[in-house]
Amino acid sequence: MRVRPLLLSLLLVPTIGAAAEPPRSPGVAAPIVFTDAQSARAAEELKAQFLHAWRGYRQNAWGHDALKPLSNTPHDWYGETLLMTPIDALDTMIVMGLDEEAREARELIATKLSFDRDLDVKHFEIVIRLLGGLLSGYQLTGDARLLALADDLGTRLLPAFDSPTGLPYVYVNLRTGKAHGNESNPAEAGTLLLEYGTLSKLTGKPVYYEKAKRALVETYKRRSKIGLVGERFDVTTGEWTNTRSHVGARIDSYYEYLWKCWTLFGDEECHAMWQDSIAAANRYYPEEVDGALWVGHVDMNSGARLAARYGALDAFWPGLLALSGDIAQARRLQASSFEMWNRYGIEPEAYDYRTREVVSPGYPLRPEIVESAWYLHRLTGDAQYRAMGKTMLDDFVRYTRTDSGFATLASVVTKEKEDDMESFVLAETFKYFYLLFAPPQTLDPAKVVLTTEAHPLRRTWK
Repeated sequence: MRVRPLLLSLLLVPTIGAAAEPPRSPGVAAPIVFTDAQSARAAEELKAQFLHAWRGYRQNAWGHDALKPLSNTPHDWYGETLLMTPIDALDTMIVMGLDEEAREARELIATKLSFDRDLDVKHFEIVIRLLGGLLSGYQLTGDARLLALADDLGTRLLPAFDSPTGLPYVYVNLRTGKAHGNESNPAEAGTLLLEYGTLSKLTGKPVYYEKAKRALVETYKRRSKIGLVGERFDVTTGEWTNTRSHVGARIDSYYEYLWKCWTLFGDEECHAMWQDSIAAANRYYPEEVDGALWVGHVDMNSGARLAARYGALDAFWPGLLALSGDIAQARRLQASSFEMWNRYGIEPEAYDYRTREVVSPGYPLRPEIVESAWYLHRLTGDAQYRAMGKTMLDDFVRYTRTDSGFATLASVVTKEKEDDMESFVLAETFKYFYLLFAPPQTLDPAKVVLTTEAHPLRRTWK
């Protein structure tokens, strides 16, 4: 769910309000040794922190999309509930062994949720949060009611693809099927095939796979002569409206799904598109600064460097590199991500890695840096990534915990909180923290593919 708009994007670091915390020393680093006993304690602590958030939701926002953790009030995205938090959090509870909480959430979803609503919804967000959550919940529980809901939702979302190019419109009405919203991006068009493809395999309906696969291919076909995609395009014409290229917001999970669609479905065309795309990415994005490796912004047509910009969303890239076999580059980039985190004790939405200054100070409780730490630990066995994770967990709790949950930070510098806790916090952030500390058999990335919303999917079809 990495395409979400940058909070406070391009604003300067605040100088009023709460007192700014001074930067940490760039030399701060987690200890290398982290024992199994320490990991077990961290896993139990993490489970307790998750339960704190879930119980806050249960008490103050039950049956709604999300909890506002400062005012202790519910929030619904579209004025009517689609049960985003219960659906997004269901597989996290199952993975953690929280059986009673998972059972209660599943019954709420199966008995109270209806998609027959006159609502214009954001196609991409509904796919990754709700469709993905229903599918993983079905695979983990065998509850056919969840698959039926997923099939109904998929049918209602399909008109989003009815554009002249096959690239999906941004919004679609769940009842009428009317779609609109022309300005989209590679992430929103290319981060759909894991969910729709799994629905296709489980229901035997090829249309889901075909529509999502075409959208991914149409995005890839619009790459530049040097192999890069831009940040925004027009769905109707297919023309680029912003040619900035990078691995952050609006592009990020497009790359992720090229790799993961091959691993989940064995789709060789996805593999070929990945190989071509990662070669271009490795040629143009990386930049060495004072001995550290970063990935920045360039022009998609010329490769000319535009900005030394990196941030919380970009921090998924080391994990994807590790998963696809490039451990050496992944290690170096994860070290840079952790340097960014340690600058103020929590990562900003965007950071200038040349000047070492925060350029977009918000922190909406993102998971990507923890995701990368988990992949690197699972693939290398290196304890430093668990130690890194414990440092981040301690910071996360220290600065974002409230009486009923965890709150977005308006600024990582001042640590001022905002009244927001999106469902992805329970779907992704807590899940990746838990997996980092839990026993390896809890979830094996060699056997399960996690969506961009961290919903585990596995090949249960021939």
